[in-house]
Amino acid sequence: MSRKTFQRLSLDVRRRSLIEATLTCIARDGLHGASVRRITEEAGVTVGLVRHYFGNKDDMIRTAYAYLVGQLTAQASESARATEGTPEAKLASFLRANLTKPNMDEETVSLWATFIGRVRHDRDFAEIHRDGYREFLNVLETLIEPVLVDHGCPHSVAICRNHAIALNGLIDGLWMEGALNSGLYAQDILPDLITGAAERLLELPAGALSAPDISHHTSNAPTHPKQQSKPS
Repeated sequence: MSRKTFQRLSLDVRRRSLIEATLTCIARDGLHGASVRRITEEAGVTVGLVRHYFGNKDDMIRTAYAYLVGQLTAQASESARATEGTPEAKLASFLRANLTKPNMDEETVSLWATFIGRVRHDRDFAEIHRDGYREFLNVLETLIEPVLVDHGCPHSVAICRNHAIALNGLIDGLWMEGALNSGLYAQDILPDLITGAAERLLELPAGALSAPDISHHTSNAPTHPKQQSKPS
């Protein structure tokens, strides 16, 4: 299911109500306990609407997984789009949004973990997972590239992709462990942890992503030591 499909789902209130009710029931009752009857009662609609929109319960559950994955990316992306200012500020906003509410939520992570167990055994779930992962990486690459340019760093397609993969891994780890709230640390340290880690990974000056007032560096940006100079 493509990103455009995720966006279209929100256009129909009853369909979205069914999808969100499916997620609520799965979080409460598990995949097997989330019956069509319970889901339609939660949504306040008739069973006939399930057949109308999805055909059967399996299709509804797959759509709910796609919706969940799409919403996680969309919410963080919207935070970046709504941030005015420099590329650094937009990237920092995206990173921090993944580790704050609504994305940073124990129920959301538990839902994701419930679904991810089916990826290895269900081709449709695997495709949804790939599409969601690809979309998240694409957003990260788009945000990373202008920051690297801003600081005179190498910024080829391959470099941006590798940085995006690594940053995604850091986000996922902090997101999963942080949302489970083991009590070993306070959740509110996570946004600063991810921006600080991103600075080191991208080889940016300290504070480039985490300073209270992220300034623009384009005009006076020194050439990154790894950036090869063009021959004259």
